[in-house]
Amino acid sequence: MKDFISIHDLSARQVEEILNLAADLKDKQKNKVKHEYLWAKSLAMIFEKPSTRTRVSFEVGMWQLGGLAINLDQEAIGLGTRESVGDVARTLSRFADAILIRTFAHDKVSELAKYASVPVINALSDLLHPCQALADVFTVIEKKGRDLKGLKMAYIGDGNNVCHSLMSASAKVGINLTVATPRGYEPNEKIVDQAFADARKAGIEIDILNDPVIAAQGADVIYTDVWTSMGQEAESRKRKAEFRDFQINSALVGLAKPDYIFMHCLPAHRGEEVTDQVIDGPNSVVFDQAENRLHVQKAILVKLLGDKQLALYLENR
Repeated sequence: MKDFISIHDLSARQVEEILNLAADLKDKQKNKVKHEYLWAKSLAMIFEKPSTRTRVSFEVGMWQLGGLAINLDQEAIGLGTRESVGDVARTLSRFADAILIRTFAHDKVSELAKYASVPVINALSDLLHPCQALADVFTVIEKKGRDLKGLKMAYIGDGNNVCHSLMSASAKVGINLTVATPRGYEPNEKIVDQAFADARKAGIEIDILNDPVIAAQGADVIYTDVWTSMGQEAESRKRKAEFRDFQINSALVGLAKPDYIFMHCLPAHRGEEVTDQVIDGPNSVVFDQAENRLHVQKAILVKLLGDKQLALYLENR
C-alpha cells in the first residue's frame, strides 16, 4: 500500500489488517501503553476545506505515534494557484514522510499522488471519504461483533463522498448496504459499478433505491449525512425541500431492529437530516464513531510509514 486514496483500491485482507491494527492501537492508548511507532516521522497536511475532526485526529494521532503533523491551509500553500500541484508534491516529498490532503476536487488528490514520492492520504475529496468509512465499519464491528454476515446497513440521504466510500468499505468487510436517496441524488455511477463488482466478489448485497422506508426496514445500522455539503450552499433551500422525507426521526428508526445503531459522520444539522431524539438517543453511537477516526487513521499511518519489520510484526500478532 503506497498511498491511501480509495478503499476500492485495497484488498479485503488489507482492510482487515488496518482494522485489526486500529483495535490494537486503541487498546494501547486506553491502557496508556507507549506506541511511538512513527518516532521522528512527519506528516504534511494540506487543508483546502475547513476541518475539526480530521485535523485534530491526525495531529493527535501523529503525536501519539511519536511523529509530527504540520498544518498547511490553502491561503498558505496556494495549491494549484500560487504553485502547481506537481511542484507542491515534489517539494513536500523532500521535507515530509507523508502528505495528507482534504480538498474539493478529487483530481487534486490523484495528481498529488502522481507526483509525490512519499505516501499520500486522501482525508476527503468531493468524491471519496475513505478515512471516515473505515472508521465507520470499525465502529460497526465494535458494536455488532466480527461476524457481519446478514447485517444490514441503511444509508439514507445524499449519495455523496461518504456514501461512495461506505459502499466500498461495506463490500470489503461483508456488510449488506441499502442506499436510499431522493431521485437525482443517487451516488456516482462509476462508483456504483465498482461497488457492485466488489459486492459480487464478497457475496454481499448493495442496493440503490429512492425509498427511505424500505431502506430502514429491519436495519441493524442507520446512517445519514448532511443534505448540503461544503461547496453546495447555493442548493441548500432546494435540497431541504427535496430531502424532507429522508429525515432520520423516531418514526423512521422505528422500522429498524430494536437494537439498531445510529451513525452520522458529523457535523450534524440537527432538525434537518436527523432529529435530536435520534442523535441524542440510546442507539446513537456518533461520538464513538468520531473517536474511532483517531484509531483507524493511526493504523493507516503506521501501515504507510512504519518500517516493513514493524508492519510484519503487527500483521502477524
